[in-house]
Amino acid sequence: MKKQKIIIGITGASGAIYGKMLLERLQNLTDQTEACGVIFSENAHAVWKYELDEDPMQVYRSARYERLKFFKPDNFFAPMASGSAGYDTMIICPCTMGTLGRIASGVSSDLLTRAADVMLKERKKLILAPRETPFSLIHLNNMKLLTEAGAIICPASPSFYSKPATIEMLAMTVVDRILNLAGFQLDSYSWGSSS
Repeated sequence: MKKQKIIIGITGASGAIYGKMLLERLQNLTDQTEACGVIFSENAHAVWKYELDEDPMQVYRSARYERLKFFKPDNFFAPMASGSAGYDTMIICPCTMGTLGRIASGVSSDLLTRAADVMLKERKKLILAPRETPFSLIHLNNMKLLTEAGAIICPASPSFYSKPATIEMLAMTVVDRILNLAGFQLDSYSWGSSS
């Protein structure tokens, strides 16, 4: 199995736990990842601190995430700003509707939206996990436009049929679904399985 070069975008949508669980899950997929670049939007820092009671700067310095490389959103010299860097997949989780709308409109105002634009133009996998409810017609039209452009919209809607016992297990139902869509082989619950 070819190892993936992956980009993770974390925006200021509510649902920082999804981003945290995604980073933690990727740490255990070393046999399937060649490189993992992470971009926090400016607002993601504030939401992470508010919802998780953690300083997101500690994430950057934590030995727990030593395999991840963090990039500032204003760094247009980062490798993922160009298709020549050869990333395979980008996941934005959670994804604000503002970020989704900018990507749908082709507005590359920071590294996160530029990297998403690169994934679309290079016909690579772009997975967006919006955490919003309800959706307006503008949201739905933007999601339709991105789907037509080749992106995968995977709303951060947890599943309950695995009977998750904790909030982390519930969030992991979304994270595992996203990683399955990205092509990772996971040992996780699936409907109809005996586990």
